[in-house]
Amino acid sequence: MNNEFTPVEAIEAWTTPLYMTQLEDHEFLKDALLAHVYACREQQQTAVDSHVAVTAKHALFESELDFLESDVPEVMELRRQVEELIAEVAADVNQGHWPEDCEAYAHVIESWYHVTENGGYHDAHTHPNCSWCGIYYLDPGEADLGTRNGVNRFYDPRVNANHYADPGTAYLGETGFWDFSPKEGQVVIFPSYLKHSALPYFGQKDRVVIAFNCVIELD
Repeated sequence: MNNEFTPVEAIEAWTTPLYMTQLEDHEFLKDALLAHVYACREQQQTAVDSHVAVTAKHALFESELDFLESDVPEVMELRRQVEELIAEVAADVNQGHWPEDCEAYAHVIESWYHVTENGGYHDAHTHPNCSWCGIYYLDPGEADLGTRNGVNRFYDPRVNANHYADPGTAYLGETGFWDFSPKEGQVVIFPSYLKHSALPYFGQKDRVVIAFNCVIELD
């Protein structure tokens, strides 16, 4: 009789990578960025100047999709930092899939701000025509994870992962979503296919974020 133990190999397949970090120099950039956001908001002709999915958004101001193309020094610095972050993330995820000794560059192709007022929200959506996306919490206002106030919710992309529940599927979680606790100066980075939303926000102070979509180029 063979009493030797045959090891069982664990294979992690089809995982969804998300990244969180604190933006470098947030304290230095914050005031100028906020001032520029509100200056732009005052010039808006409509609440949603991007004219994208207008009915999915309520009680918020959204800029056109070129916010990080401004020549304001603090905006230019923010763009530099987020492109470096995205390039670093893409390199980490794609190790083993790129040619040796190549250099990766990230390019912001779309960027916008959200100034969300009391009662505002953004329904579930994805970001097409890019590979990596990010949300920078310039000022999360009174958003709070404990009460699910104004948090970003990310949804499980595995179709039918929750079609059956017993103790064997406990690892899938009970909800099918993950709520991100917004903290001032933090950046969350995620793949463009990942569906997410901004839950209803309630507070006297505005919730202000800057979002961006990126593509990757190898040299």
